[in-house]
Amino acid sequence: MRGLALVLLIAASSWSSASGQTPEPHQHPAPPASAQPPAKPAPPSEGHVHTEAAAEPRHEHAAQELFSPREASGTAWAPDTTPMYGFEALAGDWAVMLHGNVFAQFLNESGDRGSQQGGSVNWAMAMARRRAGGGRIGLRGMFSLEPWTIRGCGYPDLLASGEQCGGEPIHDRQHPHDLFMELAAEYARPLRGDIQWQLYGGIAGEPALGPVAFPHRIPAMPNPVAPISHHWLDATHITFGVVTAGLSSRAWKVEGSMFNGREPDEHRTDLDMGPLDSFSGRIWFMPTPRLALQVSAGHLSEAEESHAGAGRVDVNRFTASLSHQQPVAREWQWASTAAFGRNSEAGTATSALLLETSLSLRDRDTWFGRFEWSAKPADTLDLHDIPGIHDVIKLQLGYTAYFPVSGRLNAGFGGALSVGVVPAALAPVYGRQANMGTALFLTVRPAAHHMSR
Repeated sequence: MRGLALVLLIAASSWSSASGQTPEPHQHPAPPASAQPPAKPAPPSEGHVHTEAAAEPRHEHAAQELFSPREASGTAWAPDTTPMYGFEALAGDWAVMLHGNVFAQFLNESGDRGSQQGGSVNWAMAMARRRAGGGRIGLRGMFSLEPWTIRGCGYPDLLASGEQCGGEPIHDRQHPHDLFMELAAEYARPLRGDIQWQLYGGIAGEPALGPVAFPHRIPAMPNPVAPISHHWLDATHITFGVVTAGLSSRAWKVEGSMFNGREPDEHRTDLDMGPLDSFSGRIWFMPTPRLALQVSAGHLSEAEESHAGAGRVDVNRFTASLSHQQPVAREWQWASTAAFGRNSEAGTATSALLLETSLSLRDRDTWFGRFEWSAKPADTLDLHDIPGIHDVIKLQLGYTAYFPVSGRLNAGFGGALSVGVVPAALAPVYGRQANMGTALFLTVRPAAHHMSR
């Protein structure tokens, strides 16, 4: 955690010194993937490659022309009105973006399956883009130190499930992220009018499946705890081997991917490469700058280990989501996401629903909440003696107070309360039907900036 915080502090101070002063709001470039910005509608060309040279000074506008506020994790879209959390700089012909999120947390989940743990949830991301061949080329890297800052098979997260550790399903915990979360490249070029085509791919990346991944969603960013619906919605945000092609205009995007759909193993520092024998498709629609909608479906070949010992099983996944970013009065930002996911595997279909929201005052006081319902097969929760599919619910409410530690970096402290609810049949296993959880944490991330248009 200290290492990531130091990186962010050094980057903030060095880039600020290089420019001689902190840029005014109108000088800030639009954000990169997963660090989306502004609070006003995008201009007609936003989100697409520009072919005309900018008349304005290069240091003020080059990065803005190469990054779009709607770009989030992988090739996913977020509302154009989302504030940005990141640093930007120019390095020769390259525009560079750096952003991340670091927590030092103590988590406690009650009940017979609860546990306690201190650790650090963290990630950092760098992007670089420049013009090339009449379009725009980009390089992306995203990394996490969680293989060393999260002990064992994961951190306490009652009713969470997904992946394996020590030959057993991970349950009531959230597994750590891999060291290499993204190592990818992209190229985009205008086709006709405001329509452009895009290629994205890498040895680690995210296919066109599901909503924006939870580490990058604004309602989830103040929260160190992953959703229990993660493996129904956006678990493919770390995929070792992916190629995506897309076609888009200002208001819509159609894209498809070929990728390795196998879940990462418990060795979090390697690259779990495999054949690109899974596929997905996704449609985005942005009717207004404040609203982004998507529907997607995919076939994940040999996605996970069978709990019956029959080898790896395929998963068919469907998702739909709505993300909304609403400025409220002059100093408030309200962000929300609603998402539905459905997995079909080994003749069984289960679903999950996520509702999450955050309300931020001056990027200083942030309240956040999450409601989830999920139908979980008994074997994913390691319930050998209680077969069937069990409906579980988790509710979480929290608050984070941020304060500046430099002109471009904020620290914060916060806490959250949660309750996990299981059906009566599972009460003997969990100790009771409703089990409380608490989270206390410190956090460091880039300060928000809103680009004036």
